[in-house]
Amino acid sequence: MALNKLWQIMWIKRVLDIVLTLIATVCLSPFLFITYLLVKLSSKGPALYWSKRVGQQNKLFSMPKFRSMCVGTPQIATHLMNQQADPNAFLTPVGSFIRKTSLDELPQLWSVLKGDMSVVGPRPALFNQDDLIALRTEKNVHTLKPGITGWAQVNGRDEIPIPQKVALDEYYLKHQSIWLDIKIICMTVIKVIRRDNITH
Repeated sequence: MALNKLWQIMWIKRVLDIVLTLIATVCLSPFLFITYLLVKLSSKGPALYWSKRVGQQNKLFSMPKFRSMCVGTPQIATHLMNQQADPNAFLTPVGSFIRKTSLDELPQLWSVLKGDMSVVGPRPALFNQDDLIALRTEKNVHTLKPGITGWAQVNGRDEIPIPQKVALDEYYLKHQSIWLDIKIICMTVIKVIRRDNITH
């Protein structure tokens, strides 16, 4: 992709990120408030959980989510936790609900406004997902800003193995455009409504 075209996409993408995030924050403010209360009143601990994530160029940042797990839950990927224990055992009383509805993801709008994330991009890896980080770096996916949703998210989410996930991330890297972003956003809305590929 030509450098000038890439810079143009990045500039338009950042403007769209800010505009869409501000609109979403206003429209979703009742859900943000209600979810905050549900989490706060249903279990001990803060309503927000700050997760250490890998951002653009593999720089670490703190990403907020509404807490769906009990305080003290190991900070590891779901597929790794499945090998050690039942992830559902760590869920708060409302944890399953806010995950199924993706309400736990709403605070990430702050990360988009701050510039740590984009609306669309590869989902940010946990700081200890060494296999995912290494493969993304090998394929230059680490040069992208992570997103709330992405091409891999709408094509399988946590249900697909890491090599396939990175292949989808690489496809997005090579074919990124504003129109592809709009397509991914529309597909995300449909999947959230249908609750497709949502990890409980």
